[in-house]
Amino acid sequence: MQVELREKILKILQATRDMAIATNRPDGYPQNTTVSFVHDGLSLYFGCGTHSQKLANLRRDGRVSVTLTAPYTSWAEIQGLSMSARAHELHAGEDIERIGALMLERFPAVGDIELAEPGDFALIEVVPEVISVLDYTQGFGHTDVAIVTKGDISQTRRGERHIWVPPVKRQRV
Repeated sequence: MQVELREKILKILQATRDMAIATNRPDGYPQNTTVSFVHDGLSLYFGCGTHSQKLANLRRDGRVSVTLTAPYTSWAEIQGLSMSARAHELHAGEDIERIGALMLERFPAVGDIELAEPGDFALIEVVPEVISVLDYTQGFGHTDVAIVTKGDISQTRRGERHIWVPPVKRQRV
């Protein structure tokens, strides 16, 4: 991927807090859901309930589509991303602490979430394979397409190690 395009993608990811992720339902229809996310380079991460339809869909079929749009005040400023990606649930030992720290950094209120039971929360990684970059600053409907390689993913990761404790049910007084 060209360095300039990669930098534009990272800038859009940094400016955006929510994305729409489409999963594949058992009946073949797509299910589109808005989620807040964090990213480490080109990899995206979000949390969801372990009993959600979204997670059931992902466990059965990891192919997803993602769209996101950076904030804008006029159409001439629109910049966004559309991705074909693969998503999977992270398990113990798979950078959960590091991603949790990114979530707490970007969304401090995550630390206040009360879970009904331990294990009610799943952390999902979304790894793009193709990214379409929409950039109206280049003209109406201007789009660039990037094929994402494993090298692109690894070159954009922070590589920092953090410690994170997942949210736990708090005692009410």
